Amino acid sequence: MTMPLIEVVNLEKDYATGAGVFQALRGVSLTIVEGEFVAIMGASGSGKSTFMNLLGCLDRPTRGSYRLHGQDVSGLSSDQLAALRNREIGFVFQGFNLLPKLTALDNVALPLMYAGMAREARQQQAQAMLERVGLGERSHHTPLQLSGGQQQRVAIARALATRPRIIFADEPTGNLDTETSRQVMDFFRQLNREEGITLVLVTHEADIAAYARRRIRFQDGRVVEDVVQTEVAA
Repeated sequence: MTMPLIEVVNLEKDYATGAGVFQALRGVSLTIVEGEFVAIMGASGSGKSTFMNLLGCLDRPTRGSYRLHGQDVSGLSSDQLAALRNREIGFVFQGFNLLPKLTALDNVALPLMYAGMAREARQQQAQAMLERVGLGERSHHTPLQLSGGQQQRVAIARALATRPRIIFADEPTGNLDTETSRQVMDFFRQLNREEGITLVLVTHEADIAAYARRRIRFQDGRVVEDVVQTEVAA
């Protein structure tokens, strides 16, 4: 039986505002198993990004429980959460989040440095990740010397560097043109199908969500749709 990777029960998140308490998530319960490719959708303010931040251990829920690969993360310290993120999770963001003064190689090697890997070993592994995304010859270029699509591939290589179980991608094609978006999504699908990496993708674009096998839609902090798609993008 495939092991649940993510289990959330009655997850809720409140934020204090000048007008009172805003409930961004309202009793969300769901399970994601290893090897799934999931698209999380919803309008602005629906709760999808808040949910992603909680799953990625970037924030803590106000109420409810969250187990990542069987471990209850609610009682972990900030340092323990950071270690868990480094070990289990890779992130890809719309804005790439690359450090502009570092080369592609050094950007990819950053999570390996945080993991305590020796310099020579982490540079070898970072180079291997860049070659994996087709940028082996661009390892010594800085982000400003790369196109948007190349920068996103560097970000994907960085997400893969620690060999995580799961990758969270938040609007990863939002700054890319149509053809580059297709290339990025084809690579994500390859990672999922050929290597079994679990992918959770936040998007508001139906054509991007079509690459995922499962679609979860949020509205007003609640899950209003959770379906397995019978057809996925070619």
